[in-house]
Amino acid sequence: MKIVIPGGSGALGTLLDHRLTAAGHRVVVLSRRPAGPRQVWWDGRHLGAWATEVDGSDVVLNLAGHSVNCRYTDENRRAMMDSRVLSTRAVGRAVAAARRPPAVWLQMSTATVYAHRHDAPNDELDGVIGGAEPDAPASWRYSIDIARAWEDAQAEADTPHTRRLALRTAAVLGPERGGAFDSLSWLARLGAGGPIAGGAQYVSWIHERDFVRAVEFLATRDDLAGPVNLAAPHPLPQREFMRDLRAAWGMPLALPATRWMAELGAFALRSETELLLKSRRVVPTRLLDAGFAFEHPDWPQAARDLVRRLRGR
Repeated sequence: MKIVIPGGSGALGTLLDHRLTAAGHRVVVLSRRPAGPRQVWWDGRHLGAWATEVDGSDVVLNLAGHSVNCRYTDENRRAMMDSRVLSTRAVGRAVAAARRPPAVWLQMSTATVYAHRHDAPNDELDGVIGGAEPDAPASWRYSIDIARAWEDAQAEADTPHTRRLALRTAAVLGPERGGAFDSLSWLARLGAGGPIAGGAQYVSWIHERDFVRAVEFLATRDDLAGPVNLAAPHPLPQREFMRDLRAAWGMPLALPATRWMAELGAFALRSETELLLKSRRVVPTRLLDAGFAFEHPDWPQAARDLVRRLRGR
């Protein structure tokens, strides 16, 4: 297949590029800073010469979007919203204008669209879209607004000949240096990876290998459209998540952190406590019902695999 990945020069795009190319697919990355023979310039906003790559392709996988790992200043909020919505509209215009449109448009989305809750898991069928939870800070609601606007931009595109899926993705964990798993591992190894604000908030995650496999699976299943959760089937409370990670590193001790300590830490790291405190209890009902088999469905085993590979690097 020819697979075009707008916004594919980041960590997830690089991962997908390597794995999909190794599997025999032809991958073209659209980037604002192209740095290789299979990378084509685009600005993430307007139609341009890059649209010729979409015409005749088999799959478009749009990953474009400003990082959410930042302080929610007005400037960063605008960048997070605009980079997602405008790039999605641009992809939609390219697909609509194609003489031979792609068979499928996979659009990155986020599991953050679901409500902050502890009582029941959120799936694509019965999940509760967030934004009105009484125990969630008002600042978290902007993330919901972004997620909904992001998915609306794809849904509003005039692409009747292209199947569309919104990938509501949990934290993708891999062994790369500087990534989310590496950062969590440093906390665990330093003895600082204990419960945060009690640790009852759920962590949803997906092993990088299953993320890539799920993308390939969805690209070839012509009976699936709409939102699909990309998350391992067994989310778990943060205190258990970090306990299993510490066990994988052989670190029995951990210091707990209060909510105000999390606030200070997030401020020092130029991030937000939403990434630490929001309870994301998300399950992949549609993937499982379609027959997708996870290689890493459970966190203890996945953590051991990722620790082994991170040690190897």
